[in-house]
Amino acid sequence: MRAGKMNKRYTDFVTELQNGYASALTLVGSRVGEVTVEVSKDRITEVATALRDKFGFEILVDLCGVDYLGYGDSEWETHGATDNGFSRGVNRDIIVPDADTLYHEKRFAVVYHLLSISRNLRVRVRVYCGESNPPIVPSVVDIWSSANWYEREAYDLFGIMFHGHPDLRRILTDYGFIGHPFRKDFPLSGNLEVIYDEEKERVVYQPVSIEPRTLVPRVIRDDTRYTPDSNQSSLGEADG
Repeated sequence: MRAGKMNKRYTDFVTELQNGYASALTLVGSRVGEVTVEVSKDRITEVATALRDKFGFEILVDLCGVDYLGYGDSEWETHGATDNGFSRGVNRDIIVPDADTLYHEKRFAVVYHLLSISRNLRVRVRVYCGESNPPIVPSVVDIWSSANWYEREAYDLFGIMFHGHPDLRRILTDYGFIGHPFRKDFPLSGNLEVIYDEEKERVVYQPVSIEPRTLVPRVIRDDTRYTPDSNQSSLGEADG
């Protein structure tokens, strides 16, 4: 565990938290004056209860899912130009992965943003979902009731399950929606589109009509205008 530069209020809080729950914490860090704590998912209920009851974090400001697929990588950074381009947002074969597919243990995470008014402190708590498919973490609805809809959003958009949630169902997308649109491998074109059928006189679903395509970046190769020989030749012709 490590702690960056923090003011005394945060330093005292981190010290107290580490003394009581060191075995449950995998990381304590600080950035721009705020503390981030990583907690193992099998201890999140215990630590979250302590943060509320013992440390005074009575308000869950936000809860969000995160998909770290490709984090730190950039497919657009190349030392040489590509002839093949990039097929972003057009692969519709991986919307719903096989049930036996295991994820990287740090691909999916849930981040809790907590506020203590009495102590004037904020803290971020991050829990990785592990390799399970679907990704799953314990629900904190019984600790902060405001987590109810937040967890439904994380389930709807990222496919993260929350064990113990009283009503875990979609909240933003339609009930017929396939997949989870905030996952990094979800195609931008989606899988289904909604249209109005004049014959049936109602809205219907149909497979998306956007054709798969590859985006080829515009790259100028071997432009003779910028080679020394061609520049001299051009100048010589101009002088003549």
